[in-house]
Amino acid sequence: MISPYESYVYAYPHKTAYRPLDPRHELTEVWRGERAGSFYAHIPFCEMRCGFCNLFTRTGAPEDLVAAYLDALERETLALSGALDPAFATAAIGGGTPTYLSPSELGRLFDITGKLVPYGSIPLSVETSPATATADRLGVLRERGTTRVSIGVQSFLDEEARSAVRPQKLAEVEQALDAIRATGFPILNIDLIYGIDGQTPASWLHSLTTALRWRPEELYLYPLYVRPLTGLGKIGRDWDDQRMELYREGRDFLLAQGYEQVSMRMFRLPGTGTTTDYCCQTDGMASVGCGARSYTSTLHYSHEYAVGARHVRSIIDDYVRRDDFTQALIGFPVPPAEQRRRHTIQSLLQKDGLDLALYRARFGDEPDVSAVPGHWLVRGEGMLRLTDEGLAHSDAVGPALFSGEVRALMAGHDAR
Repeated sequence: MISPYESYVYAYPHKTAYRPLDPRHELTEVWRGERAGSFYAHIPFCEMRCGFCNLFTRTGAPEDLVAAYLDALERETLALSGALDPAFATAAIGGGTPTYLSPSELGRLFDITGKLVPYGSIPLSVETSPATATADRLGVLRERGTTRVSIGVQSFLDEEARSAVRPQKLAEVEQALDAIRATGFPILNIDLIYGIDGQTPASWLHSLTTALRWRPEELYLYPLYVRPLTGLGKIGRDWDDQRMELYREGRDFLLAQGYEQVSMRMFRLPGTGTTTDYCCQTDGMASVGCGARSYTSTLHYSHEYAVGARHVRSIIDDYVRRDDFTQALIGFPVPPAEQRRRHTIQSLLQKDGLDLALYRARFGDEPDVSAVPGHWLVRGEGMLRLTDEGLAHSDAVGPALFSGEVRALMAGHDAR
């Protein structure tokens, strides 16, 4: 039986498939003739490390380290601005927790990246947390053009939050959500997690129902993953059936409440989605920050990647000491076969599916989906889509479409 939870595919290939580039690639050549439709800035600091987290982030930071990090970010932004002709249709600031920064540090972050990015004229999403969504920080975000705030709540029950090694209090969560709504952002997203130890359908429904008190325009429902080097990594049990039951419970509840499903994880209120001319299948993304990745049609690149605290700190220390950001050092050259796979994965894991005419216009042939069980696919109106059951198994469908080379590179990555 295929596990529905092999891997969350938010990008292809994953950064664990990246390797040092030899020779290094000059950014002016990397971006020549390419469209950077999306911009991303990464802040690698958090006030705590959640038990399920495998993101590139460190807990806490001395004030001088934040200042040094912003200095390096300024050098990298300057190098990037000299390498591409920005045509950004959308932007995001993530982490880590961007609102870990003080209001003045947030202002500096916007001053630095705002020289490249037209904040205020394009959609901008920023991540926050219950502990850092304070009125003064949110005021900076709103003043600088933020249109979407995403907050990781995970559970509205304190005992479940503790089970996920996320020490937070309900009162703090409610205060943060009230502050976000009071600030007047057009879009609020709430992240919730299912599959937490001790969670039941009733407690899961409680969190979903409580979230709707703030009528968020978007909700992301994430299955809990236990990964190496995370705080929950020592748990050794199989809970596929539990997670699938809770997924279906959450999906059906939100659909009944008038939300539409965009992907396995994303649900939104109709009419509140941001419309841009950015297409993730065909347009590139330019990023700054030591945990960020950038991609063009032929090259994906980033800084070093790690999860373990000691190695993350070492990479951040190297980043703030780096003077020259005019070259891509680590990446994955994307040949035509991998471009096809990426386009297929990025399309198929969305509810709308894969536009066959767009695929043929770009590649001249049909997508290869032979690795996906046929009963999870349906064709119609020029689209190839996952069935409801196929969408429920997105975390099996995505990895099934990986190439052998990418799988081997990921398996050979030094997991630190």
